[in-house]
Amino acid sequence: MSETVVAAVSAPSASTGRSLLDDCVHCGFCLPACPTYQSWGEEMDSPRGRIHLMRGLADGTLTLDAGVVAHFDLCLGCMGCVPACPSGVKYDVLIEETRARIEERYDRGGFDALYRSLLFALLPYPRRLRVLAAFAFVYARSGLQALVRRTGALRLLPRRLAQLEALMPEVDGAALTAGLPAVTPAASPRRFRVGLVAGCVQRVFFREVNEATLRVLAAEGCEVVVPEGQGCCGALSIHAGRAAESKEMAKALMEAFERERLDAIIVNAAGCGSSLKDYGRLFEKDPAWAARAAAFSAKIRDVTEFLASIPRVATRHPIAARIAFHDPCHLAHAQKIKDAPRALLSEIPGLTLLEIPDGDQCCGSAGIYNLVAPESSDEIGRRKAENVLATKPDLLASANPGCTLQLKRLLGERGATLPMAHPVEILDASFAGRTLP
Repeated sequence: MSETVVAAVSAPSASTGRSLLDDCVHCGFCLPACPTYQSWGEEMDSPRGRIHLMRGLADGTLTLDAGVVAHFDLCLGCMGCVPACPSGVKYDVLIEETRARIEERYDRGGFDALYRSLLFALLPYPRRLRVLAAFAFVYARSGLQALVRRTGALRLLPRRLAQLEALMPEVDGAALTAGLPAVTPAASPRRFRVGLVAGCVQRVFFREVNEATLRVLAAEGCEVVVPEGQGCCGALSIHAGRAAESKEMAKALMEAFERERLDAIIVNAAGCGSSLKDYGRLFEKDPAWAARAAAFSAKIRDVTEFLASIPRVATRHPIAARIAFHDPCHLAHAQKIKDAPRALLSEIPGLTLLEIPDGDQCCGSAGIYNLVAPESSDEIGRRKAENVLATKPDLLASANPGCTLQLKRLLGERGATLPMAHPVEILDASFAGRTLP
């Protein structure tokens, strides 16, 4: 792919005679929607500016040096510019293919290369994450974590390593061994048979979200299958430009689900969902996989999207709470799902749904962004944290694990111990008549 990435971006389309880069008319509507442009007001750190850099790389007037790469690395890939663009520029495709070129042709070297290799040796592999979870459990329960944080020892570490420690999720003992049943029967007469993508980080560190998803789907008349042998969906890899790696992960995941006859395939992590729905495009030039990928993607539904599309049968019990809803970028911008989670939460008696000011802006998590660009991530995330607190909620709802970890840390910096939950956990509590998680 290394010889074709630039051609894919810059070569004229057979049907239109234009390249994807030509779609940008430099109007500037993307600028207010871009978190990094909001931070620094630098043209090259806006979608329009980055497209200018892409054009320079394509026509040979720019070289792929450290200065150019830095502007692309500082893009969150939040896709806030995509719905803001009146010309329909496919910035999501452009940034993905540009990052693939960077990973194939640019030698990062040193600590940056080593650190990124470490992240991708751990994060997309659930079994390795369980080992990390065991370390996190001992680290927290032994009192070592409290000691390290109290003494300020983290300040002696490189900023990225300190960020990795700060974002470490809380782990209970059950997370080290817990699994999901292969089949969960419908609690009421079966109306659908669906599969669940268990995820990587979600499966290990947010098992309660998966468990609540099974219960809610079952209560709404779904038999839920969790196919064995699921690995990573490849979302983190494709967003970081690791194209070949992401495709191999995608193929393995598709094969795991193809063995089942399903009405829909459910995903409850926004970042994963956007990539799963994009498999058709990812494999469109692969004769052996194009049809299979398109059929797979056609069945993918975010859990809130699916639940909002079917007639309700489960009873909603009251929850008297003020809940602020955070739009994950890859749910609102990439998948264009905004109404479904709000509709589901609004159906719960007694619940007051709050809108976060400037809610379309990213929280700064963005896959591995908060781990590789911590300073920028924190600057962007603090704006979101302040806006969350301005709503004075009892609980924050978020449909993506990375967003939850990011906002929990940033709110904690402000002394706020705001409970957080996935929308499906809130529905689960309402169905069961329990207090909020």
